[in-house]
Amino acid sequence: MRPFLEKLPVVPGASWSMLNRRLEDGIPFQWHHHPEYELTLTLNSEGQRFIGDHVGEYRDGDLVLVGANLPHTWASRARPDPAEPHIALVMWFHHQWAETLGEGFAELRPIAGLLARAEAGLSFSPQASMRARPMIEALFEADLAERFLTLIRVLLVLAEDGEATPLASTVAARYLDRADRERIDRVLVHIHTHYATGIVNADLAGIAALSASGLHRLFRRHMRTSISDYVKRLRIGEACARLSSGDQPIGYVAEAVGYRALANFNRQFKALRGMTPRAYRALFRG
Repeated sequence: MRPFLEKLPVVPGASWSMLNRRLEDGIPFQWHHHPEYELTLTLNSEGQRFIGDHVGEYRDGDLVLVGANLPHTWASRARPDPAEPHIALVMWFHHQWAETLGEGFAELRPIAGLLARAEAGLSFSPQASMRARPMIEALFEADLAERFLTLIRVLLVLAEDGEATPLASTVAARYLDRADRERIDRVLVHIHTHYATGIVNADLAGIAALSASGLHRLFRRHMRTSISDYVKRLRIGEACARLSSGDQPIGYVAEAVGYRALANFNRQFKALRGMTPRAYRALFRG
C-alpha cells in the first residue's frame, strides 16, 4: 500500500483543520503523511499505531501528536463498546501556525516547544489525556472562535506533560521536495511491507530510481537515519507490540519480525530497549 499525501479537509474561516471520524468497520491501515502536525484522540477503539519506525498498541483515550511529514497510520483491532463506532477526533495545524502564536504572545511559546518535541511523534500520558479529552470533545461542538481558543488550551495542557513519550526514533524533514518525497514514499512502502521477510538495498534503489549511493544519501537526508537502522527499529518495534500484547514464544516473535537467529534478535533487542525480550514482556504481566 502506498503512503499518500493526504489532503486535509478545509474548515471555512479557520486557520487549522479538524475531522470527527466515526467508523463502524474499524480504522483501516492507510499509510500516509502530510506537512501539518496532527493531534489525534482515539476513542472506543483498540489496535496498533504505526508512526515512522514506531509500532505500538493503542487503546480508548489514546492521544498522540504526529510531526510534519512523518508517515503514520492506525489499524484497529476491536472496539470496547460494539454498539458504538470507532472514533478518531483529529486536529491538524502547520508549524508556522504555532510559530506565529509564540512570536505574537509570550504566554503561548510553550506550544512551539511542544511541537519541537513532537517532530518524531509524541504519546501523551494517561493523566494528560484525561485532562485534554473533555476539552477536545467539546471543541468539536463549539463555534469557530471557541474552537480556536479551546485548541490553544489543549496544546498548553499537553505542553506541560513531562511524561509524554517520544515514538519514532527519527524525525522526518519538515520541508520536502515533491519528487524526493515520492521516492521516499515508494521506498517506505516496500520496507513496511517486506521488513519481516528481508530488505535488499538494490531492490530499494530500483524502486526509488536511484543508484545505491543516491538512495543512501536521500534516505539519510530525509529520514535522518540509515536504511538498516530504520529496518532494525521497525522490527524491534513490532516485536515489542507482540511481546506486550500476547503470549507468542519469543523465538516465534523473533522469526515473525525478520530474525532467523534468536541470539541476534536478543542482542539487537537489548541494544535498543536496554533489556532482554523476556524482561520486556515481564513489564506487562500483572
